[in-house]
Amino acid sequence: MSLFQHSQPAMTARRITFLTLFVASFAALAVLMAVTLSPNGYGALDFLVLGCFIVTLPWTIIGFWNAVIGLAVMRLSRDPARAVCPIDEGDPSAALTSRTAILSCVRNEDVSRLETNLNAMLANLVRSGESSAFTLFVLSDSFVDDIVQAEHALADRLAKRWSNKISVVYRRRENNPGYKAGNIEDFCDRWGKDYDFALVLDADSYMSAEAILGLVRRMEANPKLGILQSLVVGLPTDSAFARIFQFGMRLSMRSYTIGSAWWQGDCGPYWGHNAVLRVKPFIDHCRLPKLPGKGPLSGWVLSHDQVEAVMMRRAGYEVRVLPQEGGSYEENPPHLLEFIRRDLRWCQGNLQYKRLLTMPGLKPVSRIQLALAILMFIGSPAWVGFMVSAAWLGMTDTGVAPFRADTGAAIFLIIMTMVFAPKLATIADILLRSDLRRAFGGFFRVIVSSAGEILYAAMLAPIMAVAHTLFIGGLVFGKSIGWGAQGRDLERLPLGLTAQKLWPQTLFGLVAIAWISQQPLALVWPVLPIAVGPLLAIPAAILTSTPLLGLAGIKSTLWRIPEESDPPAELWALGLTPLAERGFAGEIEAWDQMPIHGEPVPARVPVEA
Repeated sequence: MSLFQHSQPAMTARRITFLTLFVASFAALAVLMAVTLSPNGYGALDFLVLGCFIVTLPWTIIGFWNAVIGLAVMRLSRDPARAVCPIDEGDPSAALTSRTAILSCVRNEDVSRLETNLNAMLANLVRSGESSAFTLFVLSDSFVDDIVQAEHALADRLAKRWSNKISVVYRRRENNPGYKAGNIEDFCDRWGKDYDFALVLDADSYMSAEAILGLVRRMEANPKLGILQSLVVGLPTDSAFARIFQFGMRLSMRSYTIGSAWWQGDCGPYWGHNAVLRVKPFIDHCRLPKLPGKGPLSGWVLSHDQVEAVMMRRAGYEVRVLPQEGGSYEENPPHLLEFIRRDLRWCQGNLQYKRLLTMPGLKPVSRIQLALAILMFIGSPAWVGFMVSAAWLGMTDTGVAPFRADTGAAIFLIIMTMVFAPKLATIADILLRSDLRRAFGGFFRVIVSSAGEILYAAMLAPIMAVAHTLFIGGLVFGKSIGWGAQGRDLERLPLGLTAQKLWPQTLFGLVAIAWISQQPLALVWPVLPIAVGPLLAIPAAILTSTPLLGLAGIKSTLWRIPEESDPPAELWALGLTPLAERGFAGEIEAWDQMPIHGEPVPARVPVEA
């Protein structure tokens, strides 16, 4: 089977190949762990360790094979994105024939930041000459009076500035059933019949005209394409926390997404924003059910996106991701507490999927995707359970070591390789390509930044696992995260609030350090980050939320992303701190002051660090 065949039999063969790799890896690792636990025979604690370990395996194995396949595609294909997303790209020189609604979905957001992003996007579309094919809808679920008034003023300014170039519609719901999914459903009911496509954006989304037009032209050229998801990357940021995190995401996302697209194909993901929907089938087939019953896992579906994706695929329309970096951006949470809060909302939403696994007519791959979305968060308490039960087992005194050292060491090395495989695969591709090496700051910066980020990720993972575990436990007693506006401003976290939120992680770290101190250092040093990360959660959260450390991160030139090394013109208008710090202030001002009459973009020469 050719790596790049795209027929349905070839796609079936890819899926069988991937399933075979997964099952073989799963069985081998489970057996290896069973052998590791064999010296004393098997008691209840051994089975607990083995059971928790098995629950953590699916995402680890899938991430590894996605990375391996993704690296192979990146190295063997001239156009990796097209190799796994083989759809007609349309004619870039032809005028659009469709009508597209741009849906900016907001809920108590920073209106000035929203206005900056929307003005820049609309300016780019006007300069492209295709703005008449689009209408901007600002769909508000806001209820804070000051913000509502600011949104009305924003809508008036946008309509006045862009009159005769692109239509602007503002709508606010008094009641907010269904959260964001309900917001979009309301648009579909009121205006959907007038549009072919809808470009869904979050409040922090930003897309270039080239990226938008590329998605729409592909939708026009492929009538059976129901959802086309762009690859979303983080904007240059002045947050130290977000800077390191999104550098790591940039490392892992490309190999992982290309690898997953290789076998998922037309059953791809939808992440809820920076994607284009075909409106009519979305209206006809993607209305979300309200889950019956009481408790936090009933009611409106919070993580609506993947459910809508599997329903679109069930209706016979393709759902694909275009794993091509450039032109599609978002903001990442500026500090650890906001990052945890966002993750817990996803956690609650994903766990609702257990009520949807039995929906009739779903494709097998779609059911697997829903199950994996559940396991993404169930894996956290399983990991905590594995660590605690393994430590407990290690302290039992039976005269015989509870673990085999040789197979235990092998498991540790294999799992660590698998966990970091998506990052390592993309790092390899970057180092092997001169253009990418320069874009990420050069060989030395890539190596040092990657090493620092991997250590950072190893320390962050147990912090998040503890948060997920406590939250999932709270769901049993009716705890719910709800749906609030995301915090996007960079400001130093107060000690009291941070300690209140992160004391469980600190306690976990203290207990882990106490256990480690009783073990031979040569045996346990690899797990030190698991203890040190939670132990330092409070001071680390505060430090990485400070503007001063964020500025230091920018000036260090570490964890640099390509948009910071050589900013594309569409980012100049956003006035981002990392770009101004690198010497692009003049270009930013030139772009902001340039008349909107189709003049060419002013040339500029990037400033080298």
